[in-house]
Amino acid sequence: MTEEKKPSLWEGFKAFLMRGNVVDLAVAVVIGAAFTNIVNSVVKGVINPLVGAFGTKDLDKYSSCLKAPCEFKNGEVVSGIPIMWGTVLSAVLSFLITAAVVYFLMVLPMAKYLAKVEQRRKAKEGVQETMEITELEVLKEIRDALVAQRGQGHSQG
Repeated sequence: MTEEKKPSLWEGFKAFLMRGNVVDLAVAVVIGAAFTNIVNSVVKGVINPLVGAFGTKDLDKYSSCLKAPCEFKNGEVVSGIPIMWGTVLSAVLSFLITAAVVYFLMVLPMAKYLAKVEQRRKAKEGVQETMEITELEVLKEIRDALVAQRGQGHSQG
């Protein structure tokens, strides 16, 4: 008739927050948001002007008109149907830069590190197996020596 105490809602929430995955995910989101600002700055400050050397300075200004005539006033479309492919190009460049930095600065080094750790673990296992085999051989030799001694003891008596 003992009644188990159920964890309170607050204790459950606290346990959920303290799990490693949630904390890691929160850190990743914060770092990702800060990293996004850096990548956007690089695209707008470096990539766009480089592309702009061949046309307009701002990639967002690149567009085509699907249904002419396309007219803009204060950044708003007044007539026509424009396709703003410059905005898409800018977003694609931001994505590619982000993916390259994440791959080369985070994924690739981590994969190399994990491969080294695995290699060390396998090397330790190999040494452990060698030690076990050696111990087994020594034990067999001791057994054989004891058997031989017993055999000699019986033949003497």
